[in-house]
Amino acid sequence: MWGALLRRGVRGGGGLRCLSSGGPPWSQVVSEAEKIVGYPTSFMSLRCLLSDELSNIAMQVRKLVGTKHPLLDTARGFVYDSRNNLQMRGLVVLLISKAAGPSTAELSFQHDMVSGIYSSQRSLAEITELIHTAFLVHRGIVNIGELKSCDGPLKDMQFGNKMAVLSGDFLLANACTSLAQLQNTKVVELISSAIGDLVQGIYYENSKSSEENCLTDDIGISRWKEQVFLRHSALLAKSCQAAMELAKHSAEIQDMAFQYGKHMSMSHKLHSDLQPFVKETSNDTMAFSLNSAPAILHQEFRGREAWLKQIREAQGKGNIVDYKKLQEAIKAGKGVTSAIDLCRCHGNRALAALERFPPSEARDALANIVCAVTRFP
Repeated sequence: MWGALLRRGVRGGGGLRCLSSGGPPWSQVVSEAEKIVGYPTSFMSLRCLLSDELSNIAMQVRKLVGTKHPLLDTARGFVYDSRNNLQMRGLVVLLISKAAGPSTAELSFQHDMVSGIYSSQRSLAEITELIHTAFLVHRGIVNIGELKSCDGPLKDMQFGNKMAVLSGDFLLANACTSLAQLQNTKVVELISSAIGDLVQGIYYENSKSSEENCLTDDIGISRWKEQVFLRHSALLAKSCQAAMELAKHSAEIQDMAFQYGKHMSMSHKLHSDLQPFVKETSNDTMAFSLNSAPAILHQEFRGREAWLKQIREAQGKGNIVDYKKLQEAIKAGKGVTSAIDLCRCHGNRALAALERFPPSEARDALANIVCAVTRFP
């Protein structure tokens, strides 16, 4: 039913519709969704972030000011991140919890609901955000052997690495403690497996990027999707499923929640990868990953050797890549249009999963999130 809705661009009546162009911006979509779940999710993990332990870590991180340690960028992202708009994952968990409502097996526990969401589901949303944040912090570790003098003093960079490890461990430990307090074995298994997926995905990413002269992976789009699921989609998909388990919903509803989380986050990743190729507001060429979806699809159409030849032709002195030249090469091919089609395909599958949920403001908000990440200029 919704397979063509992303293209038609109409909204109304009892169903859900997506606008192919125009429509509210991402920030407005999130703001309206936060009103539905009861409070701004940007403050979801405030209890942890304002704890004495983490406040002390924040004071120590200030010593890195003036260096180029990536932990500083991660810390700034806690305050505001225009691309991910703060606590997107936790917000989706809360919305899908409210969209599903209480199950017939849990009617006796409805007194524990606030704004249509169980307290355990709100705790799960916080846990999801803490795990995501912990991995962001851990990824802020730099390779000391590759540092340049302009990056900052060696002792400061080493100190930054220690802080990234310790603060990430602290957040992950808090998440695991809260997870145990939910006292649900299946939920613990789901979230634990999501953490394992994250580790596996990041390990693969780092092992490939550390290979000498490895600018781009020799993979197809199917393999790319598998890797992106591990790094970006598994946590949200399994958290959505876990939220349904906490409310004792059926296996079918749990699977639909999983499918929504998986395909929405895949669309979100594809939308992010496409920004350097579709943005029209800036004359500056944005640097982009040569393992992003448009580049991988371009490689599939052109062939591995032809793509490597284009990369070599775009490299100047010191192997500095001319991203503008590569961007034009990818735009001239089918990589960008194919990535847009793939983004909308995953969006359609996320909308199809929502059909199993009863009509509500929360379901509309979940659909609006999909529409926001499948809309292009």
